[in-house]
Amino acid sequence: MSTSQQFDHSRLQILGPAECLSLLGSVPLGRLVYTYAGLPAIRLVNFVLDDDTIVLSTGQGDKFRAAERGDVVAFEADAVDLERHTGWTVTAIGHLSVVTTEESAELRHRLPLHSWLPIDDPQLVRLGIESLHGRGLVPWGPSPRSR
Repeated sequence: MSTSQQFDHSRLQILGPAECLSLLGSVPLGRLVYTYAGLPAIRLVNFVLDDDTIVLSTGQGDKFRAAERGDVVAFEADAVDLERHTGWTVTAIGHLSVVTTEESAELRHRLPLHSWLPIDDPQLVRLGIESLHGRGLVPWGPSPRSR
């Protein structure tokens, strides 16, 4: 974690954008939050980080339709060590979009894109990150009296 630490009101360490991107790139699974039938939907997805965008492979279902519409979505990934009471969470918000066929071929060649599920006619979608926030749980965070 970073050397100049700031903490929020809950005593969670505030993570900067570069650290958030680094942490996102360290895990293969996240949660995509989008709107389905007017209600929030959350789906566990495999993803890869491509610079400052999140890329995932999906079928022709709800996530793909959200990308075709350019919906604003949220994405969350995390890692937690239950024994040590440490971990982090990163949330990204932005517009989802469909990756073009030409760019899909290049991305599939360059990035380790995987899906745990068999997908008929897999399509790539991208989340252009417009807002990025992260928090870290550290066992030595400041006590309420030290703030």
